Amino acid sequence: MTRPLDIVLLPGDGIGVEVTREGRKALEAALAAAGLEARIEEIPCGGKYYLEHGRDWPEGAAERCEQADIVFLGAVGWPDPETGGPVTMADGKMAGYSPVIGNRTRLELYANVRPVKLFRGVRHKIHGRHVQVWDADKVDILFVRENTEGLYTGIGGRVASGGLDRVATDTRVITRDNSERVIRYAFEASRRRGHGAPGDGRKRVTALVKDNVLEGCRFFRDVFFEVARDYPDVEAETAIIDAYTQWLVQRPEWYDVVVTTNMFGDIVTDLASVLQGGMGMAVGCNIGDEHAMFEPIHGSAPRHAGKDRANPFAMILAIKEGLAWWADRRGHAALARAAALLEASVEDLLVAGRPLTYDLVGEEAAAPCSVVGDAVVARFRERAAAEGLGG
Repeated sequence: MTRPLDIVLLPGDGIGVEVTREGRKALEAALAAAGLEARIEEIPCGGKYYLEHGRDWPEGAAERCEQADIVFLGAVGWPDPETGGPVTMADGKMAGYSPVIGNRTRLELYANVRPVKLFRGVRHKIHGRHVQVWDADKVDILFVRENTEGLYTGIGGRVASGGLDRVATDTRVITRDNSERVIRYAFEASRRRGHGAPGDGRKRVTALVKDNVLEGCRFFRDVFFEVARDYPDVEAETAIIDAYTQWLVQRPEWYDVVVTTNMFGDIVTDLASVLQGGMGMAVGCNIGDEHAMFEPIHGSAPRHAGKDRANPFAMILAIKEGLAWWADRRGHAALARAAALLEASVEDLLVAGRPLTYDLVGEEAAAPCSVVGDAVVARFRERAAAEGLGG
Protein backbone atom coordinates (compact mmCIF):
# COMPACT_ATOMS: atom_id res chain seq x y z
CA MET A 1 0.00 0.00 0.00
CA THR A 2 1.34 3.42 -0.96
CA ARG A 3 1.99 5.58 2.06
CA PRO A 4 -0.10 8.76 2.37
CA LEU A 5 1.37 11.95 1.00
CA ASP A 6 2.98 14.02 3.72
CA ILE A 7 1.92 17.64 3.21
CA VAL A 8 2.77 20.65 5.36
CA LEU A 9 0.69 23.84 5.23
CA LEU A 10 2.17 27.06 6.60
CA PRO A 11 -0.78 29.52 6.71
CA GLY A 12 1.26 32.34 8.25
CA ASP A 13 -0.16 35.80 8.76
CA GLY A 14 -3.03 37.97 7.55
CA ILE A 15 -4.75 36.83 4.40
CA GLY A 16 -2.33 33.91 4.25
CA VAL A 17 -4.58 32.16 6.75
CA GLU A 18 -7.70 32.83 4.66
CA VAL A 19 -6.32 31.78 1.28
CA THR A 20 -4.73 28.69 2.83
CA ARG A 21 -8.16 27.70 4.11
CA GLU A 22 -9.52 27.86 0.55
CA GLY A 23 -6.43 26.18 -0.84
CA ARG A 24 -6.89 23.29 1.54
CA LYS A 25 -10.42 22.73 0.22
CA ALA A 26 -9.02 22.49 -3.31
CA LEU A 27 -6.13 20.30 -2.14
CA GLU A 28 -8.41 17.80 -0.44
CA ALA A 29 -10.77 17.68 -3.43
CA ALA A 30 -7.90 17.04 -5.85
CA LEU A 31 -6.37 14.31 -3.67
CA ALA A 32 -9.75 12.59 -3.33
CA ALA A 33 -10.31 12.72 -7.10
CA ALA A 34 -6.88 11.17 -7.67
CA GLY A 35 -7.57 8.46 -5.11
CA LEU A 36 -4.75 9.51 -2.79
CA GLU A 37 -4.63 9.71 0.97
CA ALA A 38 -2.59 12.41 2.67
CA ARG A 39 -1.39 13.49 6.06
CA ILE A 40 -1.91 17.25 6.08
CA GLU A 41 -0.37 19.19 8.97
CA GLU A 42 -0.84 22.92 9.48
CA ILE A 43 2.03 24.63 11.27
CA PRO A 44 1.58 28.21 12.53
CA CYS A 45 4.29 30.72 11.69
CA GLY A 46 5.03 34.37 11.00
CA GLY A 47 4.90 37.72 12.74
CA LYS A 48 1.86 37.15 14.95
CA TYR A 49 3.29 33.83 16.08
CA TYR A 50 6.56 35.56 16.96
CA LEU A 51 4.78 38.20 19.06
CA GLU A 52 3.09 35.46 21.06
CA HIS A 53 5.92 32.91 21.32
CA GLY A 54 9.23 34.71 20.78
CA ARG A 55 10.07 32.63 17.71
CA ASP A 56 8.60 32.68 14.22
CA TRP A 57 7.51 29.03 14.10
CA PRO A 58 7.40 26.09 16.52
CA GLU A 59 10.34 23.95 17.47
CA GLY A 60 10.63 21.05 15.05
CA ALA A 61 8.89 22.89 12.19
CA ALA A 62 12.05 22.95 10.06
CA GLU A 63 12.41 19.19 10.38
CA ARG A 64 8.74 18.67 9.45
CA CYS A 65 9.21 20.71 6.27
CA GLU A 66 12.26 18.65 5.39
CA GLN A 67 10.29 15.43 5.86
CA ALA A 68 7.28 16.56 3.84
CA ASP A 69 6.56 15.57 0.26
CA ILE A 70 5.17 19.05 -0.48
CA VAL A 71 5.15 22.30 1.49
CA PHE A 72 2.58 25.05 0.90
CA LEU A 73 3.06 28.55 2.34
CA GLY A 74 0.31 31.16 2.73
CA ALA A 75 2.10 34.43 3.54
CA VAL A 76 4.05 35.98 6.41
CA GLY A 77 4.46 39.46 7.80
CA TRP A 78 2.64 41.39 10.51
CA PRO A 79 2.83 44.99 11.77
CA ASP A 80 4.66 45.65 15.01
CA PRO A 81 2.14 47.18 17.48
CA GLU A 82 4.80 49.61 18.74
CA THR A 83 6.54 50.78 15.56
CA GLY A 84 3.90 50.08 12.92
CA GLY A 85 6.59 48.52 10.74
CA PRO A 86 6.94 44.78 10.11
CA VAL A 87 7.67 42.66 13.15
CA THR A 88 11.37 41.85 13.30
CA MET A 89 13.12 39.32 15.48
CA ALA A 90 15.96 39.92 17.92
CA ASP A 91 18.51 39.10 15.20
CA GLY A 92 17.02 41.79 12.94
CA LYS A 93 15.41 39.37 10.51
CA MET A 94 11.77 39.57 9.48
CA ALA A 95 9.49 37.51 11.70
CA GLY A 96 8.62 34.83 9.20
CA TYR A 97 12.16 34.48 7.88
CA SER A 98 12.37 30.82 8.94
CA PRO A 99 9.50 29.44 6.83
CA VAL A 100 10.35 31.63 3.82
CA ILE A 101 14.07 32.35 3.38
CA GLY A 102 14.99 29.64 5.86
CA ASN A 103 13.19 26.93 3.91
CA ARG A 104 14.60 28.18 0.62
CA THR A 105 18.19 28.00 1.79
CA ARG A 106 18.01 24.98 4.12
CA LEU A 107 16.13 22.81 1.60
CA GLU A 108 18.20 24.07 -1.36
CA LEU A 109 15.15 25.43 -3.18
CA TYR A 110 17.38 27.17 -5.66
CA ALA A 111 14.84 27.87 -8.41
CA ASN A 112 12.05 30.33 -7.69
CA VAL A 113 9.72 29.57 -10.58
CA ARG A 114 6.91 32.02 -11.30
CA PRO A 115 4.51 31.22 -14.14
CA VAL A 116 2.98 34.37 -15.61
CA LYS A 117 0.01 33.18 -17.61
CA LEU A 118 -3.00 35.23 -18.60
CA PHE A 119 -6.21 33.25 -18.34
CA ARG A 120 -9.19 33.92 -20.52
CA GLY A 121 -11.70 36.24 -18.89
CA VAL A 122 -9.21 38.21 -16.78
CA ARG A 123 -9.77 41.95 -16.89
CA HIS A 124 -6.93 44.20 -15.74
CA LYS A 125 -7.29 47.14 -13.42
CA ILE A 126 -5.88 50.04 -15.42
CA HIS A 127 -6.57 53.66 -14.38
CA GLY A 128 -8.91 52.38 -11.68
CA ARG A 129 -11.11 50.45 -14.13
CA HIS A 130 -11.16 46.79 -15.07
CA VAL A 131 -10.51 46.59 -18.80
CA GLN A 132 -9.23 44.07 -21.31
CA VAL A 133 -5.68 44.98 -22.37
CA TRP A 134 -3.73 41.92 -23.50
CA ASP A 135 -4.90 38.89 -25.46
CA ALA A 136 -4.83 35.77 -23.32
CA ASP A 137 -2.77 33.88 -25.88
CA LYS A 138 0.01 36.50 -25.81
CA VAL A 139 1.08 36.11 -22.17
CA ASP A 140 2.67 32.82 -21.11
CA ILE A 141 6.09 33.41 -19.53
CA LEU A 142 7.98 31.28 -17.04
CA PHE A 143 10.29 33.30 -14.79
CA VAL A 144 13.13 31.44 -13.08
CA ARG A 145 14.78 33.41 -10.31
CA GLU A 146 17.88 32.31 -8.41
CA ASN A 147 16.60 31.73 -4.90
CA THR A 148 19.48 31.15 -2.50
CA GLU A 149 22.06 33.93 -2.91
CA GLY A 150 22.39 37.44 -4.40
CA LEU A 151 21.25 40.21 -2.08
CA TYR A 152 19.39 37.71 0.11
CA THR A 153 22.52 36.13 1.58
CA GLY A 154 22.28 38.39 4.61
CA ILE A 155 25.85 39.66 4.27
CA GLY A 156 26.03 43.30 5.30
CA GLY A 157 25.46 45.61 8.18
CA ARG A 158 25.71 49.18 9.48
CA VAL A 159 28.56 51.38 10.62
CA ALA A 160 27.81 53.90 13.33
CA SER A 161 29.64 57.05 14.36
CA GLY A 162 28.72 59.80 16.78
CA GLY A 163 25.64 57.94 17.92
CA LEU A 164 24.19 57.70 14.41
CA ASP A 165 24.23 54.99 11.75
CA ARG A 166 26.40 56.37 8.94
CA VAL A 167 26.74 53.55 6.44
CA ALA A 168 24.63 50.52 5.53
CA THR A 169 25.83 47.73 3.24
CA ASP A 170 24.25 44.70 1.58
CA THR A 171 26.70 42.50 -0.27
CA ARG A 172 25.46 40.66 -3.35
CA VAL A 173 27.05 37.24 -3.83
CA ILE A 174 26.91 35.50 -7.23
CA THR A 175 28.54 32.06 -7.48
CA ARG A 176 29.21 29.80 -10.44
CA ASP A 177 27.55 26.74 -8.93
CA ASN A 178 24.30 28.46 -8.01
CA SER A 179 24.17 30.43 -11.25
CA GLU A 180 24.79 27.37 -13.37
CA ARG A 181 22.14 25.21 -11.75
CA VAL A 182 19.38 27.82 -11.99
CA ILE A 183 20.32 28.69 -15.58
CA ARG A 184 20.30 25.02 -16.51
CA TYR A 185 16.89 24.70 -14.86
CA ALA A 186 15.63 27.51 -17.12
CA PHE A 187 16.85 25.83 -20.31
CA GLU A 188 15.38 22.50 -19.26
CA ALA A 189 12.09 24.26 -18.49
CA SER A 190 11.98 25.73 -22.00
CA ARG A 191 12.41 22.25 -23.42
CA ARG A 192 9.71 20.81 -21.13
CA ARG A 193 7.23 23.55 -22.05
CA GLY A 194 7.92 22.85 -25.69
CA HIS A 195 5.55 25.45 -27.15
CA GLY A 196 8.04 28.32 -27.05
CA ALA A 197 7.19 32.00 -26.93
CA PRO A 198 3.58 32.89 -27.81
CA GLY A 199 4.68 35.35 -30.49
CA ASP A 200 6.77 33.09 -32.70
CA GLY A 201 6.76 29.61 -31.15
CA ARG A 202 10.53 29.69 -30.59
CA LYS A 203 11.97 28.05 -27.51
CA ARG A 204 13.88 30.92 -25.94
CA VAL A 205 15.62 31.71 -22.63
CA THR A 206 16.25 35.36 -21.78
CA ALA A 207 18.74 36.25 -19.04
CA LEU A 208 18.11 39.55 -17.25
CA VAL A 209 21.29 41.34 -16.21
CA LYS A 210 22.85 44.77 -15.66
CA ASP A 211 26.09 43.72 -17.33
CA ASN A 212 26.95 47.22 -18.49
CA VAL A 213 27.59 48.17 -14.84
CA LEU A 214 27.75 45.22 -12.44
CA GLU A 215 30.48 42.58 -12.26
CA GLY A 216 28.15 40.00 -10.77
CA CYS A 217 25.87 40.41 -13.77
CA ARG A 218 28.76 40.02 -16.20
CA PHE A 219 29.66 36.80 -14.41
CA PHE A 220 26.05 35.55 -14.52
CA ARG A 221 25.91 36.42 -18.24
CA ASP A 222 29.11 34.51 -18.97
CA VAL A 223 27.87 31.41 -17.16
CA PHE A 224 24.54 31.78 -19.01
CA PHE A 225 26.16 31.56 -22.44
CA GLU A 226 28.39 28.68 -21.31
CA VAL A 227 25.33 26.67 -20.30
CA ALA A 228 23.47 27.73 -23.47
CA ARG A 229 25.97 25.80 -25.59
CA ASP A 230 24.45 22.58 -24.21
CA TYR A 231 21.02 23.58 -25.59
CA PRO A 232 21.41 24.36 -29.29
CA ASP A 233 17.66 23.92 -29.83
CA VAL A 234 16.87 26.79 -27.43
CA GLU A 235 17.56 30.40 -28.39
CA ALA A 236 19.62 32.28 -25.78
CA GLU A 237 19.61 36.05 -25.31
CA THR A 238 20.26 38.65 -22.63
CA ALA A 239 18.41 41.84 -21.78
CA ILE A 240 19.44 44.70 -19.52
CA ILE A 241 17.00 44.66 -16.63
CA ASP A 242 15.80 48.29 -16.81
CA ALA A 243 15.15 48.14 -20.56
CA TYR A 244 13.44 44.78 -20.11
CA THR A 245 10.74 46.26 -17.87
CA GLN A 246 9.36 48.25 -20.80
CA TRP A 247 9.68 45.36 -23.27
CA LEU A 248 7.85 43.09 -20.85
CA VAL A 249 4.80 45.34 -21.02
CA GLN A 250 5.13 46.24 -24.70
CA ARG A 251 5.67 42.76 -26.12
CA PRO A 252 5.13 39.97 -23.58
CA GLU A 253 4.54 37.53 -26.45
CA TRP A 254 8.30 37.54 -27.22
CA TYR A 255 9.23 35.75 -23.98
CA ASP A 256 9.21 32.04 -23.23
CA VAL A 257 11.47 31.47 -20.18
CA VAL A 258 13.27 34.27 -18.33
CA VAL A 259 16.11 33.65 -15.85
CA THR A 260 17.79 36.13 -13.53
CA THR A 261 19.41 36.76 -10.17
CA ASN A 262 17.57 36.97 -6.88
CA MET A 263 16.66 40.63 -6.39
CA PHE A 264 16.06 41.39 -10.08
CA GLY A 265 13.74 38.40 -10.21
CA ASP A 266 11.89 39.47 -7.08
CA ILE A 267 11.13 42.89 -8.52
CA VAL A 268 10.40 42.07 -12.15
CA THR A 269 7.98 39.25 -11.37
CA ASP A 270 5.81 41.61 -9.32
CA LEU A 271 5.61 43.84 -12.40
CA ALA A 272 4.90 40.80 -14.57
CA SER A 273 1.96 39.87 -12.33
CA VAL A 274 0.11 42.86 -13.78
CA LEU A 275 0.08 41.02 -17.11
CA GLN A 276 -1.94 38.20 -15.55
CA GLY A 277 -4.41 40.30 -13.61
CA GLY A 278 -2.48 41.22 -10.48
CA MET A 279 -0.97 39.62 -7.41
CA GLY A 280 -4.15 37.69 -6.69
CA MET A 281 -3.27 35.49 -9.68
CA ALA A 282 0.49 35.18 -9.09
CA VAL A 283 2.15 31.95 -7.94
CA GLY A 284 5.65 31.28 -6.64
CA CYS A 285 7.20 27.78 -6.83
CA ASN A 286 10.37 27.23 -4.79
CA ILE A 287 11.95 24.14 -6.31
CA GLY A 288 15.07 22.15 -5.56
CA ASP A 289 16.35 18.74 -6.54
CA GLU A 290 14.65 16.98 -3.61
CA HIS A 291 12.20 19.43 -2.03
CA ALA A 292 9.71 22.09 -3.07
CA MET A 293 7.50 24.76 -1.51
CA PHE A 294 4.64 26.55 -3.26
CA GLU A 295 3.01 29.86 -2.39
CA PRO A 296 1.02 32.85 -3.62
CA ILE A 297 3.29 35.89 -3.87
CA HIS A 298 0.80 38.54 -2.78
CA GLY A 299 1.99 38.80 0.82
CA SER A 300 0.00 38.85 4.03
CA ALA A 301 -1.88 42.15 3.39
CA PRO A 302 -2.72 42.79 7.09
CA ARG A 303 -5.23 45.55 6.25
CA HIS A 304 -7.37 43.01 4.40
CA ALA A 305 -7.03 40.27 7.03
CA GLY A 306 -10.20 38.80 8.50
CA LYS A 307 -12.47 40.42 5.91
CA ASP A 308 -12.97 37.36 3.69
CA ARG A 309 -12.16 39.40 0.59
CA ALA A 310 -8.74 38.19 -0.59
CA ASN A 311 -8.41 36.46 -3.94
CA PRO A 312 -7.82 32.72 -3.31
CA PHE A 313 -6.85 31.94 -6.92
CA ALA A 314 -3.09 32.36 -6.42
CA MET A 315 -3.16 29.92 -3.50
CA ILE A 316 -5.34 27.44 -5.39
CA LEU A 317 -3.03 27.67 -8.39
CA ALA A 318 -0.07 27.15 -6.03
CA ILE A 319 -1.80 23.97 -4.86
CA LYS A 320 -2.13 22.98 -8.52
CA GLU A 321 1.58 23.59 -9.16
CA GLY A 322 2.62 21.61 -6.10
CA LEU A 323 0.47 18.61 -6.97
CA ALA A 324 1.65 18.71 -10.58
CA TRP A 325 5.29 18.81 -9.41
CA TRP A 326 4.84 15.76 -7.18
CA ALA A 327 2.81 13.89 -9.83
CA ASP A 328 5.51 14.48 -12.43
CA ARG A 329 8.23 13.15 -10.13
CA ARG A 330 6.20 10.05 -9.25
CA GLY A 331 4.55 9.47 -12.62
CA HIS A 332 1.07 9.72 -11.05
CA ALA A 333 -1.24 10.37 -13.99
CA ALA A 334 -4.44 10.73 -11.97
CA LEU A 335 -2.98 13.43 -9.73
CA ALA A 336 -1.48 15.21 -12.73
CA ARG A 337 -4.92 15.29 -14.31
CA ALA A 338 -6.55 16.48 -11.10
CA ALA A 339 -4.02 19.32 -10.89
CA ALA A 340 -4.81 20.35 -14.47
CA LEU A 341 -8.53 20.33 -13.67
CA LEU A 342 -7.97 22.67 -10.73
CA GLU A 343 -6.47 25.22 -13.12
CA ALA A 344 -9.25 24.67 -15.64
CA SER A 345 -11.84 25.22 -12.90
CA VAL A 346 -10.27 28.56 -11.99
CA GLU A 347 -10.39 29.58 -15.65
CA ASP A 348 -14.03 28.51 -15.87
CA LEU A 349 -14.94 31.04 -13.17
CA LEU A 350 -12.89 33.75 -14.86
CA VAL A 351 -14.62 33.17 -18.19
CA ALA A 352 -18.03 33.11 -16.51
CA GLY A 353 -17.16 36.35 -14.73
CA ARG A 354 -18.47 35.17 -11.36
CA PRO A 355 -18.03 34.61 -8.54
CA LEU A 356 -14.83 36.66 -8.41
CA THR A 357 -13.13 38.82 -5.78
CA TYR A 358 -12.89 42.62 -5.77
CA ASP A 359 -9.45 42.80 -7.39
CA LEU A 360 -10.83 41.23 -10.55
CA VAL A 361 -14.30 42.77 -10.83
CA GLY A 362 -14.42 45.76 -8.48
CA GLU A 363 -16.13 46.20 -5.15
CA GLU A 364 -19.76 46.26 -6.33
CA ALA A 365 -19.61 42.88 -8.06
CA ALA A 366 -17.20 41.24 -5.63
CA ALA A 367 -17.78 37.87 -3.98
CA PRO A 368 -16.16 36.78 -0.68
CA CYS A 369 -12.97 34.75 -0.69
CA SER A 370 -14.77 31.75 0.80
CA VAL A 371 -17.52 31.83 -1.82
CA VAL A 372 -14.95 31.90 -4.63
CA GLY A 373 -13.04 29.01 -3.06
CA ASP A 374 -16.20 26.94 -2.74
CA ALA A 375 -17.09 27.70 -6.36
CA VAL A 376 -13.71 26.46 -7.60
CA VAL A 377 -14.12 23.21 -5.68
CA ALA A 378 -17.68 22.73 -6.95
CA ARG A 379 -16.59 23.28 -10.55
CA PHE A 380 -13.60 20.97 -10.04
CA ARG A 381 -15.85 18.18 -8.79
CA GLU A 382 -18.11 18.59 -11.83
CA ARG A 383 -15.13 18.35 -14.18
CA ALA A 384 -13.60 15.41 -12.29
CA ALA A 385 -16.90 13.50 -12.30
CA ALA A 386 -17.28 14.09 -16.03
CA GLU A 387 -13.86 12.52 -16.59
CA GLY A 388 -14.41 9.65 -14.19
CA LEU A 389 -11.78 10.76 -11.69
CA GLY A 390 -12.39 9.54 -8.18
CA GLY A 391 -14.55 6.65 -9.28
